[in-house]
Amino acid sequence: MQQNVAQSATNYLPILLLIICVFAFVGAMIFISSILGPKRNTADKLKPFTSGIPTHGDAREQMPVKFFLIAILFVLFDVEVVFFYPYAVNFKMLGWFGFIEVLIFVAIFLVGYFYIIKNKAIEWQD
Repeated sequence: MQQNVAQSATNYLPILLLIICVFAFVGAMIFISSILGPKRNTADKLKPFTSGIPTHGDAREQMPVKFFLIAILFVLFDVEVVFFYPYAVNFKMLGWFGFIEVLIFVAIFLVGYFYIIKNKAIEWQD
């Protein structure tokens, strides 16, 4: 038993060496480029990059809390929908037990959705 544990740990030694080599290479490249690279600060380089869109207003404007709430709810429900994929792949193997579990999941999903609608969390206007 002890030999199997030691042997399985040595199987990961090449991966550890690769990770160390990668970090050393990346660190060396960043260091060398910072030494050898040009250092000319022009007005164009110091100007904020805006992808060609003209800037307007201050970057420190407060965003409405509703925006963040809707974004978080979108991510939450989007991640919940991803859990349907394993069921769709294995629905024949899971049988009726899996179907009932998915119905319970959908019921909990709908309870959360109706709770959000009841509290008017996804309505933009107050």
